[in-house]
Amino acid sequence: GICIFGLIDYEDQIIELQNKSIKDRLYYQYQLDSLRSEIDCLQQYQYQDDIVESHDDIINALIQIESSGNDRAHTISEDAVGCLQIRRTMVRDVNRILKRHGSREMYKLKDRWDREKSIEMFNIYTNHYKLNTPEKMARCWNGGPQGASKTATIVYWNKVKNHLDS
Repeated sequence: GICIFGLIDYEDQIIELQNKSIKDRLYYQYQLDSLRSEIDCLQQYQYQDDIVESHDDIINALIQIESSGNDRAHTISEDAVGCLQIRRTMVRDVNRILKRHGSREMYKLKDRWDREKSIEMFNIYTNHYKLNTPEKMARCWNGGPQGASKTATIVYWNKVKNHLDS
């Protein structure tokens, strides 16, 4: 009889340890998820803050060239939308960049209508492709990641440069 009570006591201890193990795993998983969320937020801010301050002039020039400052601008033939005339491919590229950096935050097509989110996408794009001069930013915004080496983007850059110089 004593052996049976001892066995039952051991079984109870095993169940208690298993329950504690499950609770611990849930707790640590919650902590990991919280940390991942914090990292996502910090990475998002990193992309947004890295160049916003120093590139206001080029951003404002691009907004004037692209949409004359109109957040509701829509070029139907290209499905280019908002103040920076962002196309679907740009949203996909920015989301690919964010995903590559472990972010869970993604942009939606409707975010192109929002000036602040459009500028965030611009900053993510220019940071990722290491576009560090107004000319590279403008030409790549117009012609894609290799836009700075395309002769077709020179005319666009001249428009932006004239706006910056005025």
